[in-house]
Amino acid sequence: MTLAAMAAFATPAAAQTIAITGGTVALGDGSEPIPGGTVVLRDGRVVAAGNVAVPGGAEVIDATGKWVTPGLVAGFSRLGLLDVDAVDAANDVSSEGPFSAALDIAPAVNPNAQPVAINRADGVTRAVVAPAVGKSIFAGQGALIDTGADLDPVTRPRLFQFVELGEQGAEEAGGSRAAAHVLLRNALREASELGRFGSSIASRGPEAQPGVPENPTDPKLLTPQAQRSQDVLLTRFDAAALVPVLRGRQILMVHAERATDILQVLALRREFPNLKLVIVGADEGWTVADRLAASGVPVIASALSDLPAGFESLAATQSNVGRMRAAGVNVAIGTINDDDSRMAFRGRYYAGNLVGLGKVPGAAGLSWGEALAMITSRPAEAMGLGGELGSLRPGRRGDVVVWSGDPLENSSAAELILIDGVRQPLATRQTKLRDRYRNLRQDVLPEAYKR
Repeated sequence: MTLAAMAAFATPAAAQTIAITGGTVALGDGSEPIPGGTVVLRDGRVVAAGNVAVPGGAEVIDATGKWVTPGLVAGFSRLGLLDVDAVDAANDVSSEGPFSAALDIAPAVNPNAQPVAINRADGVTRAVVAPAVGKSIFAGQGALIDTGADLDPVTRPRLFQFVELGEQGAEEAGGSRAAAHVLLRNALREASELGRFGSSIASRGPEAQPGVPENPTDPKLLTPQAQRSQDVLLTRFDAAALVPVLRGRQILMVHAERATDILQVLALRREFPNLKLVIVGADEGWTVADRLAASGVPVIASALSDLPAGFESLAATQSNVGRMRAAGVNVAIGTINDDDSRMAFRGRYYAGNLVGLGKVPGAAGLSWGEALAMITSRPAEAMGLGGELGSLRPGRRGDVVVWSGDPLENSSAAELILIDGVRQPLATRQTKLRDRYRNLRQDVLPEAYKR
């Protein structure tokens, strides 16, 4: 069956076996592409990929001359939280209200926002979505979403707590890095104090599903038995939201660019040993790559930062990602503060540029397979979900993209997208407008166009 024919109808993933054959298959795990490979999906999951046989009774998609990869995973974005910049009602990125750490972006994600469709059409099937800070260094709890054309976008709610350090964190804390760091440590201590009541809560598992931390609004976390001193800065809800972070059930994602800020983040584990840290940005990460590698803390880096965008990025270089990876750092690509509400799809362009950078004398780039992994499996692994998505390994979710050519080439386009084995539309508002006006007859033009 051709791609065009396959796109003509929709079939749910349940009880369905799909075999995508004949394409150049890239697993997304760092390995090199496999010419003439096959990807087999069953019930929305990957069964096999590579030089494998086509099961009997499978729906066959001929991808000869195409490339087949896992869906792209946006390592950092605000996708689904913003539609139109000039309209406040369409912006749920940040809050100026009374809460900070307790904020949960999951209810605010709008799968019908135009940027979601645009990124889906360019191969992004999952995205790490973070709030932005309002009036505290704590922005709130981020989630992993899919970009499917349905009203159930959240794959994993309350996946991480997002914190701003560096220049922006210093501004939010009162104008000083010292203030930001002490505010962060104080908040964790307040959460520790709140969390030291009742062994029943400390020993219970996640509430809703595996890997999901307890809800900070759970009344059990807010009972009078949860004694707090009078000398506190956080609301009870905000302190309760940090309890899963202290217990290692929720990731603490910290935005830090300067080398010294990165080292301060790593040092948090001395006082709070259960923290599961992820660092975002890390423009100067290459200068402390040995320390990052030894810590095992993943980094979601801005891939092509070059020249200092601020005083915290004086050592920025396009070789940052390549040098960190060569040192053994677990690196993925994200787009923090890079039009991250819309342009998560830029990740594949950046990955392609890092391949090209490897050919520049004196620069540090990536192999093709590793570059693809930076926008597929590596972000998933950084968020603790590498066994669930991000590659075409058996058992992973059936997020698959068939491309017209090499996906790390800007001229290539997604021709077929599956999320959990379900085919997705490729149309966006832009393509609909293009199609509408490309061959519009003169007699149906609006009056303004007839004068």
